[in-house]
Amino acid sequence: MVIVRAPATVANLGSGFDVFGISLSHPADVIHVEPAEETTITVTGAGSQYIPVNPKKNTAGVVAEALDAPAAITIDKGIRPASGLGSSAASAAGTAVALNALYNKGLSKEELVWIAAKGEEAASGEAHADNVAPAIFGGFTIVSQDRITNIDAHLEVVVCLPEITISTRNAREVLPKSLDLHSHVHTVGSAATLTAGMLTNNPELVGHGLADSIVTPARTQLIKGYESVQAAAMESGAAGVTVGGSGPTILAIPNKGKSRLVASAMVDAFFSQGIQSIAYQTRIGSGVELYLD
Repeated sequence: MVIVRAPATVANLGSGFDVFGISLSHPADVIHVEPAEETTITVTGAGSQYIPVNPKKNTAGVVAEALDAPAAITIDKGIRPASGLGSSAASAAGTAVALNALYNKGLSKEELVWIAAKGEEAASGEAHADNVAPAIFGGFTIVSQDRITNIDAHLEVVVCLPEITISTRNAREVLPKSLDLHSHVHTVGSAATLTAGMLTNNPELVGHGLADSIVTPARTQLIKGYESVQAAAMESGAAGVTVGGSGPTILAIPNKGKSRLVASAMVDAFFSQGIQSIAYQTRIGSGVELYLD
């Protein structure tokens, strides 16, 4: 048996749609895999009742098929589905790493990213790698067509998850189909600033680099109370705020020592809108951790 801990991740980070991603120190899924003649999926934990166990419709099952590695896969979800915290990516990435070890496939991390991305297609309809890349590599990742760039960043992060459900498919449907040159230039500038901030572990630069005038405005319309939560976080010491992945999670980069204040302010702001939420005071963390039983 092989056991892995697969971390939550946040993709996009405002200015890096389908490109940027970070892993989080918590929450996480725990996945057990054992050899089997055919793949089976068992899911427990947060939101498990909403996750398909048919291997052809589950991200982990799709990964097992892509690796030609049938297994009995048990997933204990610590990451709620449809949260914007890479729940399906954790299942895909964790399973890819686990089966690679179980069957001695010898694949590299980058090869595993593209295999795990195939699993993501089962959840979102597209084989995108912006969550599975940080889940496997850890830290901050930049996904391009032919490579993964990984930066070992160390920053505090607050993610606030309201009791709102937004599917990745729905969140992608609201996106604009075209953009003007001004918006493009603004977003490129933000993305460059964010990357510089990750390289230097500078929360002010990263917070400034979250700014985006293309994807984020469309997705905030799906999150009741977003403006209030954003304002409360900034007033309490956040360097920047944006939608986490496809939402409904809201991500804040706090200035040093401000995580507790920012987390509390975000929860209170959602509550003032009649919405319950939970905030994680976390940080950029490592990728999938492997344990051999």
